[in-house]
Amino acid sequence: MSCFRFISAEKATFPIAFMCRHLGVSRSGYHAWARRAPSPRAIADQVLTDRIRAVHEASRWTYGAPRVWVELGYEGHRISRKRVARLMRRAGLQGSYLRRRYRTTRRLAGASPAPDLVERRFTAARPDRLWMADITYCRTDEGFLHLAAVLDCFSRRVVGWAMAPHLRTELVADALDMAIARRRPQAGLVHHSDQGSQYVSLGFGRRLREAGILPSMGSVGDAYDNAVVESFFGTVKLELVNRHRWPTRAALRTALFDYIEVFYNRRRLHRHNGQLSPEEMERRFTAALPTS
Repeated sequence: MSCFRFISAEKATFPIAFMCRHLGVSRSGYHAWARRAPSPRAIADQVLTDRIRAVHEASRWTYGAPRVWVELGYEGHRISRKRVARLMRRAGLQGSYLRRRYRTTRRLAGASPAPDLVERRFTAARPDRLWMADITYCRTDEGFLHLAAVLDCFSRRVVGWAMAPHLRTELVADALDMAIARRRPQAGLVHHSDQGSQYVSLGFGRRLREAGILPSMGSVGDAYDNAVVESFFGTVKLELVNRHRWPTRAALRTALFDYIEVFYNRRRLHRHNGQLSPEEMERRFTAALPTS
């Protein structure tokens, strides 16, 4: 049967008689197989493959079998993950895979970093108790575009971000200001970053104090001390930035805005959230709160 499928798939490339002879099967057997009506299982596989294609496309061609399987489960399909993986392989569909990450930390000589209040405990019982922040750079034909991001550790939602062609302190300050304006956190929130010069600057520290936010910093050059944002940047590079050539910074700005606000925060399934999007994770938390 697998030989007949191969012949059917390649018949536009090689003569049927040639393939039958070299595969050791009869031409009459192949033609009898080709005339046979597809089985209910084959029909079901084709319907499911069409749905898998739609889910994969909606994920911007980034989901592998595990996330596609979860999405299909949300739609009511009761199937195994192995079946989804098999049908994806047959259809030539695959997810994105992580590549190496980049660092932009530049320590400011003589600066006094804040203590590490997190110590790699990247969990929070509720939103706006722990924010993680960092900077990465993305290549365009015009030069680098730097992205600063602030993530909420509870849901992994990007609560603040900013982009600029420079690495001055206002880049991270703009990302922080967006997060504060959106979330209006209560005093006592912890803001964790590395010891980059932008984060240890006097101006940035003053902005944190004014908002009642506690600064926290990991050690120098250790990605594990800020793994949440490092993981996010790796995902952005993998699923968007490294998949295209960007002729201008403006084109990449638009694409990053769309990826963060439309896809990542609202749509993309996150393993940390039990395969819920950050927005859905926070919605369910809010819905479960007792009403007074």
